Amino acid sequence: MNELDLRAWLTLRSVDGVGSATIWTLVQAWGSPTAVLSASIADLRDRGCSPALADAIRRPLETVRQKQIDREVKVLSRRGVSILSCLDAAYPAALRSLPDPPTLLYCMGQWHPDDACAIAVVGSRRATPAGRAFTERLSQELAQAGWTVVSGLARGIDGAAHRGALAAGGRTIAVLGCGIDRTYPPEHAALRREIEARGVVVSEFSLGAAPHSYHFPQRNRIISGLSRGVVVTEATLESGSLITARLAADQGREVFAVPGSIRDDTSRGPHKLLRDGAKLVERAEDIILELWPQLEESARQRLTARAAAGGTEPAPRTQTLNSEEAEILGALGVDPLHIDVLAERTHLPASSLAATLLTLELRGLVRQLPGQLYLRL
Repeated sequence: MNELDLRAWLTLRSVDGVGSATIWTLVQAWGSPTAVLSASIADLRDRGCSPALADAIRRPLETVRQKQIDREVKVLSRRGVSILSCLDAAYPAALRSLPDPPTLLYCMGQWHPDDACAIAVVGSRRATPAGRAFTERLSQELAQAGWTVVSGLARGIDGAAHRGALAAGGRTIAVLGCGIDRTYPPEHAALRREIEARGVVVSEFSLGAAPHSYHFPQRNRIISGLSRGVVVTEATLESGSLITARLAADQGREVFAVPGSIRDDTSRGPHKLLRDGAKLVERAEDIILELWPQLEESARQRLTARAAAGGTEPAPRTQTLNSEEAEILGALGVDPLHIDVLAERTHLPASSLAATLLTLELRGLVRQLPGQLYLRL
C-alpha cells in the first residue's frame, strides 16, 4: 500500500463516530477512502450518511490526530510492517464476509492461500497442565493434516495451540489484542518470532495500542472470522473464549468443545457449549470429519497436498503395545495421575514402570507433567 492510500485509510478511521462497519459501507459505496474523504457534504448525505456523519467526515482532523498519523506512517515504514485493507485482493476473503470486517490489518509474516483452511483453537489463560498438553497435541494433529491453526497468542491454551502447530512444521496465525508493535504477554516474544517465520502475526489496532480489555472481543471476531470452526479446549464460564465461540456461531462457523473433568472450573465453559449444541471433540479427526463435507473441492485438494508434501499424516492411533504398555495406558485417563498412584493401579515394579512410561512418552502416547504426573494423550 502506498503512503497516500495509507494516509487516507488512517484519516477515515480517525473520524469520530466511524467504526469498522461504517467504513466498510462507505468504501463499498465510494470505492476508496480517498473518494469518501473528497466527497461533498451534499453527496455524502445523498448516499445515506447522516448530517452528523457527513459533517464529521468533511471536518479537518485535529492537529494532534494528524501528528499521530504522521508518526504511524513513519514507524510502519521503518519496521517493515505490511498492511492490507479490506479492499485489497490479498485480504483474507473469510474476513471480508463479516458485517464489520477490520478495515486495516497490520501484518508481520506472510499470508498463504492455504490459510483459507484454518481452525481456531482457544481457551483459558489459566489452563491446567492437562489442558495445555491436550491442546498442543490437538493443534499438532490439525497442522499435520494441513490445517492452519489460529489463536490469540495469550497465556495458557493459546500459546499451546501455536506451539503445537509449530511443532508439526505447520502454519499458525496469531491475532493480537494490541498494536502490532507490542507483544502481549511479553514472555511470548520468542514464540511470536517463530510464528512470524512460519505464519502471520496480525492486528487491526493502531501502533502503540495497549492490550485493553475492550480490545479482546474485537480481536476475537477476527480469530473466529478467519476460521472454518472454533475449538474451545478449556475455559471458565467467564472466559473470553466463550465470546469467540458465540461470535463463531453468529458468523456461521462451527463450534467445537473438549469435555473435561467435572471437578475443574476450566471444564465448565466447554460443557456449557456442549449443552448449547457444540460438537464434542476428543481428537483432531472429530473436527476434520465434521468440516470436510463443507469444504470446496479446491480446499480439499489443498489440504491433501499439504499433508502429503510434509509427510504429515497423523500417526495411527492403533499401535502395537506390549502387556505393560497396555496396562499403563488403561490406567491413565483424561486427568493426570501421580506415578505413585499409577504404581498402585498397575502393580508394576518402580523401575519397570518408569522405563515403560519413558517409552510411551517417546512414542507420543503419554505426557509427563510437573510433579511426577502423567497424562494419556
